[in-house]
Amino acid sequence: MRPSTNSRWWGCVEAFALAAVAAVLATPLPAQELEPRSYSNAPIGLNFLIAGYDYSTGGIATDPALPVDDAELEFHGPIFGYAYSLGIAGKSAKIAVVVPTGFLSGTATFAGRPQTRDVSGLLDPKIRLSVNLFGAPALTPRGFAGYHQDWIGGVSLHVTAPLGQYDPTRVANLGTNRWSIKPEFGVSKALGSWTFELSASATFYTDNNDYLGGLTREQDPLYGAQAHAVYTFRSRIWLAVDGTFYEGAAVAVDGAPAAEALSGSRLGLTLSLPLNPRNSLKIAWSSGLSVRTSADYDAVSASWQYIWGGGVP
Repeated sequence: MRPSTNSRWWGCVEAFALAAVAAVLATPLPAQELEPRSYSNAPIGLNFLIAGYDYSTGGIATDPALPVDDAELEFHGPIFGYAYSLGIAGKSAKIAVVVPTGFLSGTATFAGRPQTRDVSGLLDPKIRLSVNLFGAPALTPRGFAGYHQDWIGGVSLHVTAPLGQYDPTRVANLGTNRWSIKPEFGVSKALGSWTFELSASATFYTDNNDYLGGLTREQDPLYGAQAHAVYTFRSRIWLAVDGTFYEGAAVAVDGAPAAEALSGSRLGLTLSLPLNPRNSLKIAWSSGLSVRTSADYDAVSASWQYIWGGGVP
């Protein structure tokens, strides 16, 4: 039996909604986020209120290239966000904003000396704008009822602002005291119940001019690629297997020779559980697959979202 038009419509809305969650709810390492369904289509005019909780343990840090060894840290954090679907030049788009908070605690070695850290507060807020360039036109709820995905290609821009907690006398902080900008290009292909996705990105960093009491910390771009295989069940539950590879982000302090660049990969799973047209849940897990010159950590997150507007009953 073929699903009804209404079921197909809400299945796409829920997929889009959880993509909005994935775009803004992530572990403290923004350059290594795993984001399935980032490039998908949905009716314009949808609003998403998002609340989630992250837990990470191991060599975590808000900065992907902190000069610490033997890090054993834990991060707990409630995260709140908002996302909105819109049209730009006839193409579907979405904008998402997140305000993360959290508590970081644990031990690490810096310059050969053991250090302890217990800190709570605001992380750097994030904003993400994505636009689908082809395969996903901006549609009203009525026009979207007959939409079927084939190929989708899009671009996005992630920006983090230096507003999080930062102590210039400490190495490990929740904020990074610098801006980051991450452009990305991604493609998505639907094949029956499967959707396959690839994306590539580069993250650029401004200098931190108040590092360890007034030093200048420069960081090279971090380059990354992601792949996702997503299976959607008849119940509209979907499960994604996620992978990412990243390299770069070598750091230089006060003009000294740059440290060795990061290099590593991560594997994850993401499960979407639609409850009804207005509410859904997402559970995600990820871990280091191979780590050469980067922090290795495990992360689990859960998030809830509420949808309104765009014809939601």
